[in-house]
Amino acid sequence: MIQVKNLTKSFRIPIAGKSRWQRFKSYVSGDRRVKTAVSDISFTVQKGEFVGYIGPNGAGKSTTIKMLTGILHPTSGEVLIGGSSPHKHRRQVVRKLGVVFGQRCQLWWDLPVRDSYDILAEMYRIERSIKERTLAELGELLQMDEFMDTPVRKLSLGQRMRADLAASLLHNPDILFLDEPTIGLDIVAKKSIRSLLKSLNRDFGKTILLTTHDMDDIEQLCARVMVINHGQLAYDGTIGELRDRIGLPTVMKVSFAGPVAVPAEWSGNFLIANHQGNELTIQCNRRSIQAMEVLRQLEQWGSIEDVHMEEPNFEEVIHRIY
Repeated sequence: MIQVKNLTKSFRIPIAGKSRWQRFKSYVSGDRRVKTAVSDISFTVQKGEFVGYIGPNGAGKSTTIKMLTGILHPTSGEVLIGGSSPHKHRRQVVRKLGVVFGQRCQLWWDLPVRDSYDILAEMYRIERSIKERTLAELGELLQMDEFMDTPVRKLSLGQRMRADLAASLLHNPDILFLDEPTIGLDIVAKKSIRSLLKSLNRDFGKTILLTTHDMDDIEQLCARVMVINHGQLAYDGTIGELRDRIGLPTVMKVSFAGPVAVPAEWSGNFLIANHQGNELTIQCNRRSIQAMEVLRQLEQWGSIEDVHMEEPNFEEVIHRIY
């Protein structure tokens, strides 16, 4: 569905001086410095995939999305959406795309939500019967009936995000590009948006590319994650593979039925992080030792009553890459 080959985007930025004269001189002379926002990125997203696209501020996430949607033209490289270029065949490609920029609303600010959908339906040349049926389905799915006749400027952030999502789905696109769709939302609103996105991907087969700073979004929604840093693709794979690659330890909290006979000088292939009463906290790298092997060794120290395992926090994994 999405093919990206050697994609690069550079911007020419004026060299700003400290004084007014220096700034004026730079403006007149046309002196510029080149800043590369995205550098030689290549990847493919298959039909029905849900992919997280993450990185720190300024890494090139939004620039990539804008090139994929045809808003920005690449300096070099190629983008194909369903086999067509969004820059050369914009009208053909845009019908396949639904786009949500979390910090920018695509609805008309002073109009009721319903009127915005009427305008969008005319733009996409959607038949009235199809529009009404689609809005009824989206209204029920996103619980929008209570604010369909409310001006967009009077909506809460959560309501506006649901309305924006519905706008991006009105023409039934195959692909969704979501740039920070849960930014600023409370826990309840985030849960509602995540539930919808899961359903769109699982039940309706939508291909989704999600950029976000919320690592819970990535863990709960994405089967695959791509990490961009300094404009370059630093990682492309599953979350589990990323954890293994970084090598952060798995934490095991083990409770014993009685006193624990820990050797006086333990130097095995796992770390005893804490020993309190009949409980041990163990850290181990599962690339070098399996959890069952750790438990077999611990059984020699006493009778195990309960085991609780915690995988590395995904946010810690991402910070290691950055």
